[in-house]
Amino acid sequence: MQELTLMIPATMRRFLKTFTLPAVVAVATLSATPHAGQAQNLFEPVIKVDDQAITRYEIEQRARMLTLFRAPGDPRKLAREQLIEDRLKLDAANAAGLVIEEPDIQAGMEEFASRADMNAEELIRALEGAGVAEPTFRAFVRSGVTWRELIRARFIPRISVSEADLERARDAVSGQSGVRVLMSEIILPVTTPAQAEAAQARAARLAEIDTIPAFSSAARQYSASGTRNRGGRLDWMPITQLPATLRPIVLGLAPGEVSDPLPSNNAIALFQLRDIQETDAPDPEYAAIEYAAYYIDGGRSDQALARAARIKTEVDTCDDLYGVAQGQPPEVLDRGSKAPDEIPTDIAMELAKLDPGEVSTTLTRSQGKTLVFLMLCGRTAELDGEGPTDEDLTNFIRNQRLDSFGQGYLEQLRAEARIIEKE
Repeated sequence: MQELTLMIPATMRRFLKTFTLPAVVAVATLSATPHAGQAQNLFEPVIKVDDQAITRYEIEQRARMLTLFRAPGDPRKLAREQLIEDRLKLDAANAAGLVIEEPDIQAGMEEFASRADMNAEELIRALEGAGVAEPTFRAFVRSGVTWRELIRARFIPRISVSEADLERARDAVSGQSGVRVLMSEIILPVTTPAQAEAAQARAARLAEIDTIPAFSSAARQYSASGTRNRGGRLDWMPITQLPATLRPIVLGLAPGEVSDPLPSNNAIALFQLRDIQETDAPDPEYAAIEYAAYYIDGGRSDQALARAARIKTEVDTCDDLYGVAQGQPPEVLDRGSKAPDEIPTDIAMELAKLDPGEVSTTLTRSQGKTLVFLMLCGRTAELDGEGPTDEDLTNFIRNQRLDSFGQGYLEQLRAEARIIEKE
C-alpha cells in the first residue's frame, strides 16, 4: 500500500504550494499584535476538553500560523476548532497505547515543509521570524502524525477494494460522461498586510452570500477580475478545465452556494456555483498547458493597464509576445508548457477561463507592483493509456475510505467529549 501523507486539514493542503518566505513577510504583521484585551493572561485556559486545557496563547499561536499558511476562513475560529480536535486525537491515541517517536515527528515536519519547497529548518526559521514558536508547529505536526497512525491501525483492516470498486473508478476517470459547471467569481486583491486584513474580513462576509443576485452585485462592487462588469459571471466550462485543487470545492457546492475564501498569490478568491450539468460527451483531461506571462511594471495602475490593452491589440498568439519583449530582460517574459498540477492555482484558474490566444490581466505579482499579461497558448490532452494504474486507483479508494472512517471517528470523539469554552 502506498504510504499515506500527513493527515492535515484539506483546506490547508491546498495552499501550501503557495507558501513562500515572501508570503510570510507579506502577512506576518497581521497577527503580530494581540487583539485588544488579550495581551494579558495569555496562558489562561479558555477551553477545556474533558480534563485537558487549551490556553489563549495556544490559540493566538495557532491562529498566527494559520494566517501565515493563508488557510481560508477566520484564523482564530479555525485555530480553536483544530486545537479541540488535537486534544481529542491525542487522547484517543493515548487510550489506544499509541506512542509516536521523535524521528516520526521530525519526518512529518520535513514532509510538511517540503510542500512549500522548504526543509523543516527553513520553515521553522520562517515561522519564528513571523512570531510563531517552533513548539507550535511541532505540536501541529505531532497531532497529524499521531492521528494518521491511529486511523491506520484502527481502520485499515476493515478496508478492502473490490474489482467492482476498481471498475467504477476506471469508468469515472475514463470519461464515460462529462460534467460542466456554471460559476461566478469575486477576486479581492491583496498586496499589503493592511489590505490583506481588510480583504480577509470582507471575504468572510461575502462567503455568507446565499443568492445569485447578491453575489453578482458584490462582484460588481468589489472584484478585481475582468468579469466584474458581468457580475463575476463565467461561461459554462468543463470541470476538467478547472485546477485540480478547485474541482472538489466546486463539486461540493449546491447551486447558489459560495466557496470558502481561497487565498492565492496577491488575491483572495470566492466562487459561487450557479448551475451544474452532466453531459453525454466525455471531458478531456490535460497532460500539459502551455501559456505565456508577460510582466508589466506598475501593477494595476492606469498606465500599466493601458499598456496591457495596447499589447492585447497587437498580439494574436503567444509567439507575438517575443516581439513585444524584444530588447528587454529575459525575465519579463515567461513561456512554457507545464503539467496542470505544476501551475500556480491563481494562474491555473485564469487559464481555465481562456481559449487559446485569449488574454487575462487580472493577476499581479511582486505584492501588486507587477501586472501579469497572461495568454493561453494551448492545451495538450492526455493520450489514452496515460491514466492512473489499478494500483493508483486502489490506493486512492483506500485512502478516501480511510479518511471517511477517520472523520466519522473524530465526530464520535467530539460527541462523547465534554467541551467547555469560556469565550
